[in-house]
Amino acid sequence: MLPNDFPDDIKPFLAPSTGGDMGYDCLVCGARHAPDQLLYTCPACGGILLLTDKKLDRLKEKPGSFWRRLFDHRLMLNLPALKGVFTFHEFLAPNVPLSDVIYLGEGHTPVVKAPPALANLVGANFYVKMEGQNPSASFKDRGMAAALSMLNHLVRVKNLGQVIAVCASTGDTSASAALYASSLGKSVKSAVILPQGKVTPQQLSQPLGAGAAVFELPGVFDDSMKVVERLSEKYQVALLNSKNPWRVLGQESYAYEVAQRFDYSLRDKVLIVPVGNAGNITAILSGLLKFHRASVIDGLPKIVAVQSNRANPVFLYYRQPVAARSYSPVTVRPSVAQAAMIGDPVSFPRLADLSKAYEERAGVSSFFAVEVDETAIMEGMLQANRHGLSICTQGGECLAALRAALAEGLITPSETAVLDSTAHALKFMDFQNAYFEGRLAKEYGVATKPELANRPRSVDLGQAPIPGQGKTMTAAEREAFVSTAALAIAESLGLSEKA
Repeated sequence: MLPNDFPDDIKPFLAPSTGGDMGYDCLVCGARHAPDQLLYTCPACGGILLLTDKKLDRLKEKPGSFWRRLFDHRLMLNLPALKGVFTFHEFLAPNVPLSDVIYLGEGHTPVVKAPPALANLVGANFYVKMEGQNPSASFKDRGMAAALSMLNHLVRVKNLGQVIAVCASTGDTSASAALYASSLGKSVKSAVILPQGKVTPQQLSQPLGAGAAVFELPGVFDDSMKVVERLSEKYQVALLNSKNPWRVLGQESYAYEVAQRFDYSLRDKVLIVPVGNAGNITAILSGLLKFHRASVIDGLPKIVAVQSNRANPVFLYYRQPVAARSYSPVTVRPSVAQAAMIGDPVSFPRLADLSKAYEERAGVSSFFAVEVDETAIMEGMLQANRHGLSICTQGGECLAALRAALAEGLITPSETAVLDSTAHALKFMDFQNAYFEGRLAKEYGVATKPELANRPRSVDLGQAPIPGQGKTMTAAEREAFVSTAALAIAESLGLSEKA
């Protein structure tokens, strides 16, 4: 749709100019730092940082109805910089010029309603946001679009020359970081550090294909993350994990899109989100708070944070009495939801701060944490796939959490849940196939249920001719092969011949 075709009151605001007053706020000492630098911890005290806009209240100068109309109209605008997460430029990163925005097709992923048979099985209506439809096949692209757009801006205005971008990953972060870095050509090169043997072959292939330098280290994600943190402390590198506040900022777009999908009415909604490194759930809380303060949404939905019981420090924290809460990292055990294998989430301080602000603004208990086991995660993924929803293991984790939250009475069947399937299911097919074949390692503690297993079936062709590449069959041989194969398959399926 061309700009001249939009309503007159919308036209002047379709393409935003830069504005706001962005800065890094330290959650420990309260210091504020200018945004025109690459910071990951506070230079004054080493505390974790949160990006905020000191002029956010300027957005209240327009009514919520204005912002709703503007964002809805922008979806029809053929301007690449505004087609992704920067559709919500004024709320996301108003200091980044549109000319520096990187857009690779991220954002605005489908929100799909669960088929009735699956909803009945679970006991509630729910939707799944299919984050695997992002360019690198995971939600990480939201944060990378913001982080790399800001890095692109700094490279240009500060003439930084070539920058090395680094990250630790359980798979999806490395894929996304490498893809977005490669889009900037020679100005940004990517290096990723992975826990050896803890990344699926599909995920490992992605950063390799994007040309990144890939390093495998012994241990788990937390160990790789410590190495990346040391690199960012001692060397001039751009850190692309969620410790980077720009990453978290970009992931706020998930909340904005969910609001838009439901016509900005979220009072009876429940968002179920895997914790992982706590960056995504932090971003969702922040985005919802911004939209509510500007009256873009009519209410705040419940938030359910989910962790595997094999990596559950956040669950353990929130299940303590409020006055006695104490956070402690945990030693992780293997999980089929590989992004869950984080025993000390980097963004936990942000999560603790924002969840408190969220509940204070909601005025009622609205933030919950649940844990689920490995069997529930695998069965959640498989049952969704059996009912038309192709979700990843983290999506299975969310489905298990929905059931757990219903059983505990944290939510009711009358509320509508939105589950976060963080990545494409094909990234985790090794787990599905191992489950089907009964060869999941004992360390996962998952037993295959025969009713959920599925394997290819061989076809007994008896003495029929067998086709082969480069082999020519006579008409009679072809007929014998087709007839024999069709009959064998029909008998296996219990088919009856047409009358």
